[in-house]
Amino acid sequence: MIHKYEMNGLYIVLDVNSGGVHLVDELTYRMLDDAVPPFADECPSEIIEKLKSDFDVQDIIDCYAELKELAEQKILFANDEYEKYARFAAPAPIKAMCLHISHDCNMRCQYCFASTGDFGTGRKLMPVETGKLAIDFLLKRSKDRKFLELDFFGGEPLMNFNAVKEVVKYAREREKEYGKKFRFTMTTNGLLLNDESIDFINAEMSNVVLSIDGRKETNDRMRPVVNGKGSYDIILPKFKKLVNQRDKNLDYYVRGTFTKYNLDFSDDVFSLHEAGFKQISVEPVVSDPKYPYALTEEDIPAVSAEYERLAKRILENDRAGKHFNFFHFMIDLDAGPCAIKRLKGCGCGNEYVAVTPDGDIYPCHQFVGIEKFKMGNLEDGTFNEDMKQEFSQSHIYNKPKCRDCWAKFYCSGGCNANNYQYQGDILESHTLSCELEKKRLECAIMIQAVKKMENLAPDEANSAFKHC
Repeated sequence: MIHKYEMNGLYIVLDVNSGGVHLVDELTYRMLDDAVPPFADECPSEIIEKLKSDFDVQDIIDCYAELKELAEQKILFANDEYEKYARFAAPAPIKAMCLHISHDCNMRCQYCFASTGDFGTGRKLMPVETGKLAIDFLLKRSKDRKFLELDFFGGEPLMNFNAVKEVVKYAREREKEYGKKFRFTMTTNGLLLNDESIDFINAEMSNVVLSIDGRKETNDRMRPVVNGKGSYDIILPKFKKLVNQRDKNLDYYVRGTFTKYNLDFSDDVFSLHEAGFKQISVEPVVSDPKYPYALTEEDIPAVSAEYERLAKRILENDRAGKHFNFFHFMIDLDAGPCAIKRLKGCGCGNEYVAVTPDGDIYPCHQFVGIEKFKMGNLEDGTFNEDMKQEFSQSHIYNKPKCRDCWAKFYCSGGCNANNYQYQGDILESHTLSCELEKKRLECAIMIQAVKKMENLAPDEANSAFKHC
């Protein structure tokens, strides 16, 4: 399987099963419409007839021979070597947890999937003892996994800051007994950040996600505080302070959401960059189409065009020596995730679970509050192994729309929660999310291709564009 597209003046061909990316000339690009395995010994006359008005006949014959050779070498049209690993997609040790330390929030974001913080279950904070039970659960269920991930989530986690500190302290004590190591993350809206919490986050959190939507007008339209006023002027200086004091070896992201109201979201990305941030994620809202801010399939052309605009702006920015990372354009074309990771993605409900303030266990934070997906409870010791088994089989070869999709080894079937909420089944891919993911991948591949090309000497770069 191949996927080919034009972008930024380049003809790009992705060999899906091998992951190889080829920059080709127009002749090769057009010939690939018809030149597919099995290749004949000689270039078919119908291909010559189709192309000879625009290209030299001998060039057509030579190009076909090159494509035939590349196919024989499995450089193009490589066999699928991943499906055989699907049988290893089985229940696995739980290695990651989203700990809902707070089901309350001091903001009222319009698009909040968590019903402004309480997930539709009432405003509450997690007791410290429940947090400790969650740590014990993860330690025991992780089996032989040494490194464990735990994200303090909400609502707003800093509304229960003392519990965060106690849970971290307890985890550090217990990890020594088990010979394991926790890697903590926090997602915060920043309103309650102060010197104490900044120091704690920068000491204990390997990663921190800082929620802000970009430009002041964009952010304040969708992310007001409880009294209805905007949050931008409160949180921006606090986020700057946290990042400036953070060790350069520790991760962070400023994370925004774009909606129908800001289809020019590349301006929000660059607004965050200009504010001094170098790790940036601005993601499309996923919501019920009935809301005025919701993205719909009608918006796909506009959003796709904006992703291309963003990709070109990022390349220009890099050439000027002002690099930053945009999360959705970060892609490793040389290695990338292991085969199992490519098959099953985030591992929700299998390797990853979420725990609420009441100790209820769900497949992930986006399933919280959907009663049919409650997997168990820490207090009564219940846990639904059958549901874990079901989620372990949620991989690309069990998702009908994914099997023949060129992007499957990069998106791994998308978000199970979005699939369920908007398609009614965790195995039925959410169309809007799929289309936007594919466009992001095309942009990411183009960026990497350009960077590799521009690092080559001019004569090497020119020769690389000859056929394949």
